[in-house]
Amino acid sequence: VINREESAVNRGQFGTKAAPHYILQIPPGASQQVRLRLTSGTAVDVDIPGGDFHDVFNLRQREADAFYDSILPTGLTSQARAVCRQASAGLLWSKQFYHYVIEDWLNGDPDTVTPPARRRRGRNAEWPHLYSRDVLSVPDKWEYPWFAAWDLAFHMLPLARLDPQFAKDQLVLLLREWYMHPNGQIPAYEFALSDVNPPVHAWAAWRVYKIAAPKGSRDREFLERTFQKLLLNFTWWVNRKDKDGRNLFSGGFLGLDNIGVFDRSRPLPTGGTLQQADATAWMAFYCLTMMAMAMELTQDGTKQRVAYGDMASKFFEHFIHISDAINTLGGSGLWDEEDGFYYDQLQIDGVTPVRLKVRSMVGLLPLIAVNVIEQETLDLLPGFKKRFDWFLANRQDLARQISWTQADCCPGHHHWLLAVPSKERLIRVLGYVLDEAEFLSAHGIRSLSKFHENRPYVFHVDGHELRVDYEPGQSKSHMFGGNSNWRGPVWFPVNYLLIESLERYHHFYGEAFKIECPTGSGIWCTLQEVADELSRRLASIFLPDENGQRPCHGEQFGYRDDPHRRDLLLFHEYFDGETGRGLGASHQTGWTALVVRLIEAYQHPSGPGKQQTKTKV
Repeated sequence: VINREESAVNRGQFGTKAAPHYILQIPPGASQQVRLRLTSGTAVDVDIPGGDFHDVFNLRQREADAFYDSILPTGLTSQARAVCRQASAGLLWSKQFYHYVIEDWLNGDPDTVTPPARRRRGRNAEWPHLYSRDVLSVPDKWEYPWFAAWDLAFHMLPLARLDPQFAKDQLVLLLREWYMHPNGQIPAYEFALSDVNPPVHAWAAWRVYKIAAPKGSRDREFLERTFQKLLLNFTWWVNRKDKDGRNLFSGGFLGLDNIGVFDRSRPLPTGGTLQQADATAWMAFYCLTMMAMAMELTQDGTKQRVAYGDMASKFFEHFIHISDAINTLGGSGLWDEEDGFYYDQLQIDGVTPVRLKVRSMVGLLPLIAVNVIEQETLDLLPGFKKRFDWFLANRQDLARQISWTQADCCPGHHHWLLAVPSKERLIRVLGYVLDEAEFLSAHGIRSLSKFHENRPYVFHVDGHELRVDYEPGQSKSHMFGGNSNWRGPVWFPVNYLLIESLERYHHFYGEAFKIECPTGSGIWCTLQEVADELSRRLASIFLPDENGQRPCHGEQFGYRDDPHRRDLLLFHEYFDGETGRGLGASHQTGWTALVVRLIEAYQHPSGPGKQQTKTKV
């Protein structure tokens, strides 16, 4: 078939892989069909009647139409609906059988050369318990046909509508004892199981729990199973990544590859430790998610499960300590009052801490650590409420991290805000987020501020110059192989988390809180309207403009001009921070399928914020 290498074909006709080989001569303008039917057993009916074939094919199409009609909201435009269907189809296609048994890999295949001894001291050697023989949701079956823990977590949100049981099973699976390390670490991905991904598993479990079923019929057993195992993982994080026990965390690259001035997964060229704004924010976010899960599990019908109330109190207080550290430790924590931004901080013994003033997604992630507690929820949890009230009364030094306001709906009804940034700091950071000369692009929030296009961040160490430049397209750095770039492009997963957080801030601050969007435009929006606008910009990557061109296709005008291709989409890994062109892995429908959730939210007639009005000043 290829270069006439007949030895490459298994003439014994056994095994798990096969490929049909047809030679067709098709005249210009003509077409031919090859009709295939997958059957079991060895008896194959070679006659495939045309009518029967088309009847079955058409039936399957009608079934698919009916399925998507049942899960997609009415009122979507035809183009938006087509994007949702293709993203969903790609997500389903990303299921892959994955077989990786570490002990077998360490020992080598039978009847072959024994692996070198260094294999038992190399990568993944500390994971001999891992035994994967499962169907997994993988990032990209073309380029990344293996599991990646934090990718998988994001996949599960859109999958919760498509196949809720599969979504729940996947989240449980990575917490089982044949995946999770005995010390509590969740394996990262095939080529380096011990790498550290952002702790988003709890958030994914909590969101899938709520998306998969309406209130009153949700799967509490699933929530409880994940919560119990996540306690081990949370403890691993606290014990391993808070070196000094001061609630400022490290963690390495944390999925953001080349975002830092140096490789955060390796020993620092300066020595010392890196106190990371994103790692600390992720842990504050983790605390709030675990608190919400524990509060939900505390109230079991008419029964109070006191043990979960105790855990809710534990995570509430842990969040307060982390929030206090990132904002005030050593004077101002990781917050820079002059710039109005959160930065990583280099801590070297005997040396004044050095702030690494790179305006990047690292400094935006503290915004995602936010939750709202309603008074009515507190009243249903007497044990938690007692501790909550005690804390407010007796820990005035830390209670400043809690805001409260009277709900708009009814006088005397309070709700409470737990968030890393204060209202004033939130406003200052959002000034950068919504500035088109900084983070805000036509297609979402950039991973690095455009500020660094003309003012790169430069750091000198041992006679070497290290720098971070704004690179909106493909990476110019070889860090992490050079096939990933967090120095300017738009990435869906972190954009999605920022949008969710804006909706929670809006729920607390209400209609009276408005911010200029874009910065300097004179247009003042509620935070819900800002969330909708960001959703619209992200969705526009896949929607045709007035000329029929979709930003994701870049300058590949064949998609626009060819009637057979103009409606076909690829869901890339990340997107150019200037043009929206798709970059990286081209079939990364996994986390990029989050676009379905965004389209559903902002295009649905009854979606959040649809009755609001922007104010032009």
